[in-house]
Amino acid sequence: MSAKIAPTNFINDLDRVSQSRLQVSQSLYAIAQTLEKAELEGEKQSGKLELSRDIEDIAKASIALRNGVFRLLVLGDMKRGKSTFLNALIGENLLPSDVNPCTAILTILRYGLEKKVTVHFNNGTSPENLDFKTFKQRYTIDGSEAKELEQQKKLAFPEVSHAVVEYPLSLLEKGVEIIDSPGLNDTEARNELSLGYVNNCHAILFVMRASQPCTLGERRYLENYIKSRGLTVFFLINAWDQVKESLIDPDDKEELAESEEKLRRVFKANLAEYCQIDGYDVYDERVFEVSSIQALRRRLKNPDASLEGTGFTEFMSAISTFLTKERAVSELRQARTLARLAYQHVNEAIERRVPLLEQDIEELKRRIDSVEPEFDKLTDISNQFQTEIRTVKQQKAREVADAFRTYVLNLGDTFESDFLRYQPELKFMDFLDRGKREAFEMALKQAFEKYLHDKLAAFSVIGEQQMNAAFGQLSQSAAHYGASYSKVTDKITEKLTGQKVQIGSAATEDNSPSWAKWAMGLISLASGNVAGVALAGVGMDWKNIMLNLVAVIGIGGAIATFSGIILGPISLALLALGIGAMQADSARQQLVKATKKELIKYLPQVAQEQWQPVYDAVQECFEAYETEVNARINDDIKARKSELENLSVQKASHEIDRVAELARLRMLENNISDEVKSVESAYQHLLSA
Repeated sequence: MSAKIAPTNFINDLDRVSQSRLQVSQSLYAIAQTLEKAELEGEKQSGKLELSRDIEDIAKASIALRNGVFRLLVLGDMKRGKSTFLNALIGENLLPSDVNPCTAILTILRYGLEKKVTVHFNNGTSPENLDFKTFKQRYTIDGSEAKELEQQKKLAFPEVSHAVVEYPLSLLEKGVEIIDSPGLNDTEARNELSLGYVNNCHAILFVMRASQPCTLGERRYLENYIKSRGLTVFFLINAWDQVKESLIDPDDKEELAESEEKLRRVFKANLAEYCQIDGYDVYDERVFEVSSIQALRRRLKNPDASLEGTGFTEFMSAISTFLTKERAVSELRQARTLARLAYQHVNEAIERRVPLLEQDIEELKRRIDSVEPEFDKLTDISNQFQTEIRTVKQQKAREVADAFRTYVLNLGDTFESDFLRYQPELKFMDFLDRGKREAFEMALKQAFEKYLHDKLAAFSVIGEQQMNAAFGQLSQSAAHYGASYSKVTDKITEKLTGQKVQIGSAATEDNSPSWAKWAMGLISLASGNVAGVALAGVGMDWKNIMLNLVAVIGIGGAIATFSGIILGPISLALLALGIGAMQADSARQQLVKATKKELIKYLPQVAQEQWQPVYDAVQECFEAYETEVNARINDDIKARKSELENLSVQKASHEIDRVAELARLRMLENNISDEVKSVESAYQHLLSA
């Protein structure tokens, strides 16, 4: 277990990360400004070095770091104490945490100079600013209303996208943003809403309750939306203090220990598989027994109060270590790589430019003409990689779509065992009553839809695994093509200058072109290369595309096909059973049998109808990747050509002061080197803290 930490220590650690982010952001901004100024000056001297792509990437990374936050998504069923937990974490009774009302819309809590709530709509309506009291009155609902909406498969406020709560709190000011989701068990539509945020968060805080250990709804959500997705999840078992209160004799230490140990075994049996990282068991660093109400009471009296015995001390230690050591280090590693790449490009361009300053215009043109075959080779490499991407795109799109079709067609094979936990209770004599039969049919419809949601959502994990393999293949190809590309560019430099350019190896991990680093980094945004920043810049997130277009389209289309078709025949089949179906077990078997019979009839239709949307979703993933990779390679080739043309034009137009230009270029190189060292210093400081 990590060293214990108090709320103030947590804030101090976040502040240290915030300062490191700011330092690196400022250094990146200085690099971008220095390069931009140098390019303007170059237009009057020996010509631009064509560093616009570096300037763009560095500037975006600087902004991202300056505005960077650690985004925490809070999940959990209704009445698990999510709001009480958040209030305890924040140290202020900010969010509504009464026993009955529950949050009805997704709420984003972020820092603001003034207390403010802004409600955003999805129907084109302008955002609405509210005070806290009005927001609470208007957008919380009681448990009975939530249950009714669940039965009707409706959202409480379908026109609302989300709410943003701004508040001047230290935790938020230091770069933490919290997303409070509605309860998991009120509607599948809300599950899908929360799902859209899962992959865009640094960590998930999954709140459970000691008195209701691992309910079916919680297990369903974990299995379908969290399992096998490589997400970081912290489990908060809330109201642990109530275990003692539930005993006949709360002072019986032996009985308390036995009850707590029994609960721990239940939670570990259900949560252990979500606490594995690269084969290592991190259960003790991910699961925490907490008493939110006790922690909140203490912090309301004294923000710096000891939280020993509430579970918050251990939890805050673990989340602090994760955010400030793992995630922050990953962010700054990416920034360091960008800075190193910028220095590498400047260094290479200057080492090409300096020898050419001494050449007359005719010799310069001759040398430029001599490297045309090499530029053709660069274009060939680009075309080869693009062809491979397209081949993989076509192959993988068909593979995933075919796998989806096979998956759907095989649902009937395991339906009888799979549907057991979903089916509603069937009382045959009640079923003969029309009113009660309609209620049963509604329950059956909801059960079947939950089953279908779960089965089809589970397919997105299969799709992710296949996509991971495909992008892993492309990552290796990018490394291969990048190495070939670098050999050609080295040859260009050698032919232009008459000597090999030696790039300082201390500046970069390797000399791969930046486009190759971007392409190789698609698999992991925390892999330490430029891809994380580049992908954020173009808004590319193939996992979200898969989740939205495979899971959601597949589910919606399948349910539309099934729900209105199979219930009638099932009801008729049950009515035809006769008096022999009065036995509960017989009725259950007949229900499953009748449902399976109707399901199998329509599986081929669903499989066929949804094949194309799945195929298109996979295509979209690769097309976004192909577009960005192609643009970056073309930009690099164009920049290299333009760099030479710029010098040629300047030489033809006027006499270049070679001494002054050499001094300017070396000053540029030194200035960039100084800022790269500043980035390195901030990164190393964070590592050693």
